[in-house]
Amino acid sequence: MNVLGLESSCDETSVSIIADGVIKSNLISSQDFHIKYGGVVPELSSRAHLQIINPLVKQSLKEANISLEEIDLVCATAGPGLIGALLIGLTYGKALAYGIGKPFIPVDHVEGHLFSGFLMEEKPEYPFLSLTVSGGHTLLLLVSSPIEIKKLGTTIDDAVGEAFDKVSKMLGFGYPGGPKIQEAASNHSGELIPFPISNTKGEYDFSFSGIKTAVLRYIQKNFDDVEKLSDSNKNMIAASFQYYAIKALIQRVEKAIKDYSVKSLSLSGGVAANKLLREEFSLIAKRNNKKLIIPDIQFCGDNAAMIAYRGEMLFKEGLSFSSELNAYPSLTFNKLIR
Repeated sequence: MNVLGLESSCDETSVSIIADGVIKSNLISSQDFHIKYGGVVPELSSRAHLQIINPLVKQSLKEANISLEEIDLVCATAGPGLIGALLIGLTYGKALAYGIGKPFIPVDHVEGHLFSGFLMEEKPEYPFLSLTVSGGHTLLLLVSSPIEIKKLGTTIDDAVGEAFDKVSKMLGFGYPGGPKIQEAASNHSGELIPFPISNTKGEYDFSFSGIKTAVLRYIQKNFDDVEKLSDSNKNMIAASFQYYAIKALIQRVEKAIKDYSVKSLSLSGGVAANKLLREEFSLIAKRNNKKLIIPDIQFCGDNAAMIAYRGEMLFKEGLSFSSELNAYPSLTFNKLIR
């Protein structure tokens, strides 16, 4: 089966073709111009998607050495994400499927990340525990089958990736925050500032507004002029924030492993590219004798390969959707995550 996937939920336009489970192409066009604005500008993002999506589809077909007529299934992200950006990929995908007379499957962006571990040679085994973390989402999920997904916990305020972005801005590093915080943290090897880990009413829920505020208060209390923060101080603050933000994630995951019987442990989403988080997850898996699946870095960020793969999973499960389904910017659009 030849599946074409489209991803346009935020600031990456991606097109992928998977043939009989093998990734033949996975092209990603990143909108780097948002850096100068300190974050994604929705209108500019939508315009960029509109300009690049058709050329990217043509290039992806050429790289995969597959003609448009050979495509058996078209999939596109329907939500969550930026409404204008989503509409570009979703509308293009529906029109393309209609034009070639092939079925269309809308895919939940979070589910794409959740099942991105299946893009690896070594795949998760059901039931598995998944931590899906990105700029917009922090979710701890129990996955029993392709369509049985139980939400154990989520963030009650900022997503962890969002907190990384905001702290990065405080330190003058700019956007995107994840790689910049990680780089600064790698340059510090001394003591850490004891930033707080928030308690939440839900035993598996997360909160990152407290640690974000603690970083801001620490800077305000100890430095008269933020602009004059030395590199060593910035590195120390970045390392301390990273350590305690990740510790908050790890604590909830460790509790869930003890409370639920699972065969595998999965980490996915943009923040899954963080080196310290990947190391800590590996240690958890070893301590608890669980199979560990973490996607390659290229599949942690937004990409169409995960959308194509997840769409094919849903198609094979017999799920169908109305061609009139609209883009859905909030979590989640198809209600499989309960």
